[in-house]
Amino acid sequence: MAVQTSADGVIKSGANAIAEVTSFSFEQTSDTTEDTVIGDTDRSYKATLKSFTATIEGFYDPADTNGQETLSVGSEISFSIYPQGEGSGDVEITGSGIITGKTVTNSVGEMVTASFSVQGNGALTYGTVS
Repeated sequence: MAVQTSADGVIKSGANAIAEVTSFSFEQTSDTTEDTVIGDTDRSYKATLKSFTATIEGFYDPADTNGQETLSVGSEISFSIYPQGEGSGDVEITGSGIITGKTVTNSVGEMVTASFSVQGNGALTYGTVS
């Protein structure tokens, strides 16, 4: 399997690329429930409900009205993640989520940054760019 650099990654809100992104991540988890019965010598579990969260970080750009400014707290967005870029055959991950947090940070002598937290709503879909 080939490893990838992050230079070509893209994340979109709807059909619009979010500007000035410096990093993004998502985490998928699964709840479990125990199904151990009398007579078992080891505990056993079954997977139940899955969920995901995501974080988008970058340089704050209030002029990005079709990207960053659509990420207002409480809004639901549809998004697409392209970890390798948008070339034919590249991985495409799509889903929807609710913006649960927005942090804008300003320090003397530094770029103003923004961080957005997303609570997934439903499943993530994995595909490839055609």
